[in-house]
Amino acid sequence: MEEASSALTTGQYLLAAALCHDALKLARIQNDFGRMKRICMPMLEAQRYLRQSALDKGIIHTISKSTDIPESPGDECFFFAPNFVGADALRFRNAANDAGIAPFVLTREPTTSKNQWPIVGVAERVVRVRIDPPENDTPNPKWFSAAAEALGDQAIQDALEASQPDDPPAWIVDDFLDLLDACPEHEKFMMALADACANAVGHPVPTRKRRRGLIDDPYSF
Repeated sequence: MEEASSALTTGQYLLAAALCHDALKLARIQNDFGRMKRICMPMLEAQRYLRQSALDKGIIHTISKSTDIPESPGDECFFFAPNFVGADALRFRNAANDAGIAPFVLTREPTTSKNQWPIVGVAERVVRVRIDPPENDTPNPKWFSAAAEALGDQAIQDALEASQPDDPPAWIVDDFLDLLDACPEHEKFMMALADACANAVGHPVPTRKRRRGLIDDPYSF
């Protein structure tokens, strides 16, 4: 986190976000929920800059076939459409991040019978929300930002609804971590994760194995 703070101070936002992400996972291994809570805010700040920077470019690349992907993608918005799935977009974002590029990426699935677009995010688990398509089916930055907000809001709801009343607070933290990579730019999600971490501080480490339902998702994997 010292490296992350230095990167944040010097404007290396992608590096700062990556270091925070790694620190978050390390702190979870050590059951250090207080430290996890403190990591969430600098991670939120780094991701906020990356998100806004991409939106400010005003460019939405719609990717419906492999040749639509620019040879040298930039820190812009990328909207993956059928026949791509959420896992494809996740691989693209991870590869771009490894190359020092910070695209803002969303994925949609085929239009529903109610003429809505399912927006999907893939992490350890899948998040999906159905929203109205943009005018003329052409995403603009305002719609793209609203779609990402809706996806993150759904991720919070999914994380909270995954648990049972007698579940240890540590499992609630894990329910959020399962969805983190599906919406890393979502500020309210990071704040909800921080709250979950705060609630887990001081509780005994669970001794029973955490169980969650299986994922049956033919579109995203």
